[in-house]
Amino acid sequence: MAGLGEPGPLVGVGRSADVYDLGHGRVLRRYHDHARSARGEAEIMSWAAAHGVPVPEVFDADGPDIVMEKVDGPTMLADVARRPWRLASHAAVLARLHAQVHAVPALDWLREPFGGGGARDQTVLLHLDLHPENVLLSARGPVVIDWEGAGRGPAEADVALCWLVVATSEVPGSAWQRAVGRAGQRLFADIVVRRAGLRVDTAWRAEAARFRLLDPHLRPGEAARVRRVLAQGHPAADSPA
Repeated sequence: MAGLGEPGPLVGVGRSADVYDLGHGRVLRRYHDHARSARGEAEIMSWAAAHGVPVPEVFDADGPDIVMEKVDGPTMLADVARRPWRLASHAAVLARLHAQVHAVPALDWLREPFGGGGARDQTVLLHLDLHPENVLLSARGPVVIDWEGAGRGPAEADVALCWLVVATSEVPGSAWQRAVGRAGQRLFADIVVRRAGLRVDTAWRAEAARFRLLDPHLRPGEAARVRRVLAQGHPAADSPA
């Protein structure tokens, strides 16, 4: 296996990659599939950073590994769970981060799963997984992580995917906690869409649902909720504020 050598202590486990602490303010992110190359993700992160998007600094990439800046701080999701009264302000921040990403011109070689165009009639950089679990709240401000699935296309696709992921993700805990959590999820998702100022209607949510169902890491309960969105749609996020 090509790569950047033996990692340090394991500090994070994701659906497609693990993160190890290398010390000296650096971490190593290693894909579970060691046949994958991390060079594309490293190039996307550096490109986004050069255009003003807050991302971890990239130091090296080889094989399935990226060495990058260690960003200290909780995820936006963890902070909302601990301090739910900050839900609306965090949703506004997430909408702003989407706008920053979509202000970046897209790299020509990126995948284009939703085609080009959109209401703004332009093809832009898309993160395609920009939700509260992929934002770290650091001392220098919010930082966007996990760029492996980035692409190019209309900004509406990115915001629709954010709405879908937030609104359909599993909530742990008791039945009461799950019910309260689901209500908070929908409120958060709807605020992001309104603050983004894009028309993310039923058709866009259906497109997002079809794309989401292609994710091999999708949990069965999440897949069932995504299929319900695909079948029924939800009018709550149809119109921007």
